[in-house]
Amino acid sequence: MQFGIIGSGSWATALAKILTDNGNTIHWWVRNSDTIRYMEKRRHNPHYLSAVYFNPLQLRLSDDIQKVVSQSEALVIAVPSAYVENAIQQLPAGALKGKKIISAVKGILPGENQLLNDYLAMHFQVALSDYFAVLGPCHAEEVASEKLSYLTFSGMDEAITATIASHFKTEYLNTMVNNDIWGVQYAAVLKNIYALGAGIAHGLEYGDNFLSVYIANAANEMVGFLRKVSDAQHASVNYAASVYLGDLLVTCYSLYSRNRTFGNMIGKGYSVKSAELELNMVAEGYNASKCIHKTNEQAKASMPIAATIFEILWEHLPAAEGFKKIEGFLE
Repeated sequence: MQFGIIGSGSWATALAKILTDNGNTIHWWVRNSDTIRYMEKRRHNPHYLSAVYFNPLQLRLSDDIQKVVSQSEALVIAVPSAYVENAIQQLPAGALKGKKIISAVKGILPGENQLLNDYLAMHFQVALSDYFAVLGPCHAEEVASEKLSYLTFSGMDEAITATIASHFKTEYLNTMVNNDIWGVQYAAVLKNIYALGAGIAHGLEYGDNFLSVYIANAANEMVGFLRKVSDAQHASVNYAASVYLGDLLVTCYSLYSRNRTFGNMIGKGYSVKSAELELNMVAEGYNASKCIHKTNEQAKASMPIAATIFEILWEHLPAAEGFKKIEGFLE
């Protein structure tokens, strides 16, 4: 299977490492031609996970997204959600026909407030049967250092999903399969929001006891939302599984979590703009909080924690005041 990767950030670079470690030659879209020249010469990404070195014979680097797409059978989209639309709108409408699309996007596309599968179905006629989502818990930094990690692949056909997942299984990475496409994607969106909130709590100097209660309540809130928006056939999903609860836990607790780091800055008094400049990376939970707020206007799930984080980030509610409100919601 010929794999293509769209994106060159830390997660895209980690997925490129996994695929090439398994012997795959990959077609890789990198927006910046200077970065391509650097990678061809120095064999690593100068901006992300720079300790990861590649065999140049396994890389087909290009700044022409149409070329990468045309040469790939399976396309991994690993661009931050806020930039996906800008990246792929360069493609003609039929460019993705017959391709297996693997979403490594951990957010909602803000332009039309859609998950990637819904956006691709509307604009590129991508069938749900050709769409797969890959989620954690899995930090790019731990993949880079080959610490044992786990990925869940979600798709409608379990056999095809398992075949795709097999290309990512290595000695340091195990894979699992499920068919809850909407649920796993929304869970990935929500865990970033709650992790950002965990960071705010840390910045406000709440302790571990409070944080454990906060995360337990966030997990319960997440399940309520997922039951509202997921397909009815997934009513018996095990929401304690790693792709749901596990990803929430690691994103809330890990020092690698950019959402936790972003939130910590907010809790310490940084403005959103200052935190963005200081982090110099995309914290998906910021835009996600607004997207989930819009989505829940129709879903009408009880989400007081997510709603309060939205108010802190988008409506200028002081962080300390917001978490006093959250204290009253916790059970």
